[in-house]
Amino acid sequence: MSVFLNYTELRRLAKRRLPRGIFEYIDRGAEGETALRHNRETFDAVRIRPRMLTGGGVRSQAVPIFGETYDTPIIVAPTACAGLVWHQGEIELAKAAAANGIPFCAATEAITAVEEIAVASTGRIWFQMYMWQNEELWRELLQRAWNSGVRTLAVTIDSGTVSANREYNVRNGFGMPFKFSARNVCDVALHPRWTFGVSARYLMAGQVPAHRNYPVDYRSSIFARGKGLPYEPDLGWDHMRRLRDVWKGSLILKGILRADDAILAAKLGADGIVVSNHGGRNLDSAVAPVEMLAEIVDAVGEQMTVIADSGIQRGSDVLKLLAIGAKAVMVGRSLLYGTAVGGMAGANCMIAILRRELDTAMAMSGCKEIRELDRSLLALPPHFPSASY
Repeated sequence: MSVFLNYTELRRLAKRRLPRGIFEYIDRGAEGETALRHNRETFDAVRIRPRMLTGGGVRSQAVPIFGETYDTPIIVAPTACAGLVWHQGEIELAKAAAANGIPFCAATEAITAVEEIAVASTGRIWFQMYMWQNEELWRELLQRAWNSGVRTLAVTIDSGTVSANREYNVRNGFGMPFKFSARNVCDVALHPRWTFGVSARYLMAGQVPAHRNYPVDYRSSIFARGKGLPYEPDLGWDHMRRLRDVWKGSLILKGILRADDAILAAKLGADGIVVSNHGGRNLDSAVAPVEMLAEIVDAVGEQMTVIADSGIQRGSDVLKLLAIGAKAVMVGRSLLYGTAVGGMAGANCMIAILRRELDTAMAMSGCKEIRELDRSLLALPPHFPSASY
């Protein structure tokens, strides 16, 4: 495995290893990618005001989330592509999460079924769900997740009713199903490590990549058009209430960017929310989670667990979100890059880098425990809503 020291170096390695269509599916945003850039710019606009002579000795990153204590406040975000960046990439990434004492959130559109991931990993498995129009089918999927030991469900609410305008996916033929062209066939041929290490291994095992969490009748190859399985076209709060009645474990709504929506989530009985703009991959004019987080935490932070994601590249980014008030963060792109470069070992290395960077940022900020992180450590831009301490 190639050596890398940070997110930027790892991204460069992943770009070399992966076919363009797969890399850009992970890496890029929507439309003009202003949301993608804005996520980074707002992180950089938050500055740390370190305390002196208080961060020495032994530090702890342990955090309690939904009754479980994890070694660090990082959650592996649900992603649809882990099984395409590495053979059985979801299992490799789940094993890396388990080795680091953090949760792995399996995705509805994963290449590996939630049952297989749960059997292969010794760690805590969460599950992410999109609500299909057919309620019987999504109820069956929830039962499968529950039977696999999943007790934390994250329902994505910022996607599904319409497709995001990701023009690069159209150009690369990276839709569902994939569309072959001279361009992307040539691109695959120019990436033999991926071709033989990922695609060929599935085919040699008699498997064609497909969405294994889909019902059997809808589980067609990602290279062929199968029976459509539409998302709920009129997704609303009544669907969330029905889901709350059905799911007996911890329920998270992923994709909140407004305090009033966070309050509605709390009122219906959700246990947590993820403040997220889908990594800049959906609404290109969306606000960044880091700039809305304080307002949302002030509104519901005493009632539910607030998690944040989108654009995290460094341990100092994690510290900023935690200091504003998030209880934990979800990380997606960097862990996919790590998996692409080295499977479990690559993902494990990237998690270790984030943990080391967070530890350094805590030490230099004068904090020994996560609970010591608060807004007094930060200089927040004045335009951030509810930026007072």
